[in-house]
Amino acid sequence: MKKYLYNTIIVTVLLAITISCTDDFVERPVEYSIDSENYFNSKEEYESALIGAYDLLQSTAINVLMSEIASDNSLCGGNSPTDVPAYQQIDDMIHTPVNDMLKKSWDFMFAGVQRCNYILEFKDKTDFEGKDQIIAETRFLRAYYHFELVKWFGGIPMKENARFTPGDETSIPRSSVSEVYASIYEDLNYASEHLSATPSQEGRATKGAALALLGKAYLYEASYTDQSEKYKLAASALQKVINSGDYMLVSDFGEIWEMDGENGPESVFEVQYTDVEGASYGQEQYFEGNVMVGYSGPYGYEGPLFTSGNNFNLPVQEVVDAFEEGDLRKDVTILDMISWMAETGATYTIQHENTFYFNRKYIPRKRSENAALDLKLTNPNNYRAIRYSDVLLMAAEAYSKSGNDGKATEYLNQVRDRAFGDQNHRITYSGSNLYNAILAERRVEFAGEGLRFFDLVRTGRAVQEIDGFMANKNELFPIPLEEIQFSNGNWSQNPGY
Repeated sequence: MKKYLYNTIIVTVLLAITISCTDDFVERPVEYSIDSENYFNSKEEYESALIGAYDLLQSTAINVLMSEIASDNSLCGGNSPTDVPAYQQIDDMIHTPVNDMLKKSWDFMFAGVQRCNYILEFKDKTDFEGKDQIIAETRFLRAYYHFELVKWFGGIPMKENARFTPGDETSIPRSSVSEVYASIYEDLNYASEHLSATPSQEGRATKGAALALLGKAYLYEASYTDQSEKYKLAASALQKVINSGDYMLVSDFGEIWEMDGENGPESVFEVQYTDVEGASYGQEQYFEGNVMVGYSGPYGYEGPLFTSGNNFNLPVQEVVDAFEEGDLRKDVTILDMISWMAETGATYTIQHENTFYFNRKYIPRKRSENAALDLKLTNPNNYRAIRYSDVLLMAAEAYSKSGNDGKATEYLNQVRDRAFGDQNHRITYSGSNLYNAILAERRVEFAGEGLRFFDLVRTGRAVQEIDGFMANKNELFPIPLEEIQFSNGNWSQNPGY
């Protein structure tokens, strides 16, 4: 599916370019023309539009990179203190509304919403067998983009089942955070009722993915607002994923992160990437490779298994020390360059904020020399957006906050059994000690995957754990200045910015 889905995207884009680049100076009869109002006349056109909505998922790579840098897991790194200032500012918690990476995140997530709303605006135009599936996938994707936006920016402008048009920014207000979550729940409930359990192609949304994202959204809002009912709803949605039997923890944690482990039995939802199309700096989000991977690799690397990268997202000693003795995840998650160089003779060039550690989950691997252009920008490594271990630990957290320590302990220990390869490290805590153990487990299970920052924020622990974090400000990121200006005062800036 990775090849099919994104080759389809490339063909669609090339077709659009071909259509739009006609010679205006040559008079010729128009045999066929198409615009947004004359589209959606067949199943194939709905399907093509849906592929376009999936395409924007690839741009979320920088969201993962930024959120990991923002957390207490990593330093920004880079080649120097001025390498990609937008990332450096986020690492130091001194970012402002003028930050080009935050602007790109806002733009691309809203582009994803816009593409979904385009389909939903014309959902009743043409009937055909299988349309419910397409609409359900569309609503899953809209919920996914809205969830990214509400995590990063809080309340956002929304428009139900219609595209944004010029002038809307001055008339449509920012919806509240609770209104955004309500829209996410509505979309995901619909998606979970209409999606099949098995994807038609790898990378497509499923019933399990919709339920898992629904459970995550309930858990996040419950954490922010301490709504006990939302914890129960989170547990219910996540329990349905567990009961489905469609997913399992793979026995070898390291297998997950290799090419052969993509879209495996532990994967609930993955963002698909390829290395078939080139990229250039400053335009990373427009291409098909996972740029987070290349950014996270050791600079000037020479040696086995891996290739050189850009020295960003450097794990710190504190996250290394968070792994207990005997935890098999540690060496899969953290590449200790001192040990690796001694073992293999590998070398690399020390750069800014060197910690001697790299994110081994998403480090560039050696692959075909035929990969397009700069290998630092065209990595095919999929982003494992929702893993079954996340479902288990979210369920454990939701049950813990709902007073069901038995279920919480059961699901926590499933993850720990795999982590240590035995049943000798099981947790027997209850109450707040159990809850703290679940959050500690999340840190080591998902280190390097971009979840830590939001886990700290939603549980109210960020100010104690993240250097420079300011309460009542850094829980959200600023709305890009251009958007505030375009709204002509209609949208207020987030507090503290």
